[in-house]
Amino acid sequence: MSDFNGQYNSPETQIVPEKLQNAGNLTDTMLRYLKEASPWLRFMGVVGFIFCGFIALGAFFSLIGTVATSAFASEFGDIPIQLLTFLYTVILLGSGVILFFMSLFTFNFGNGIRKYQFSNSDEDLETAFKNNKSLWKFYGIMTIIYLALFPVMVIVMIAVGVAMASNMLF
Repeated sequence: MSDFNGQYNSPETQIVPEKLQNAGNLTDTMLRYLKEASPWLRFMGVVGFIFCGFIALGAFFSLIGTVATSAFASEFGDIPIQLLTFLYTVILLGSGVILFFMSLFTFNFGNGIRKYQFSNSDEDLETAFKNNKSLWKFYGIMTIIYLALFPVMVIVMIAVGVAMASNMLF
């Protein structure tokens, strides 16, 4: 039995290579597309930040409106005007926060591509794509939340419409 010297053993090979060959190489066309997208991504990020500022300003004036309407609340009857303006302020602030993070991920993706253009560092490209992944993950989570809230809002709108039609609410 010792004459075989392992000639009938299974060959040892890697089933899955540890690193794919050419996984880090980008073609010239891919690089050109990334370089062309970078200024637009940074532009959209900056525009998003500017809109966040406008939304924050609108929320500030809405909050001032909440305080100002307290003097006129009795003129509007039973309408909880302060509650409505406060809810509007909260919605504005929430929208501003959502837009801020989307703008941040977009700007960082474009900025990471720009850094990669100058450094050719894989770490810069990885950081850029990490921000791209974060943007789309955030976008997907927000879409799921909106899809979940949509039926609830439809039910609330129907209930408010029925209550208004029957003069129960106002």
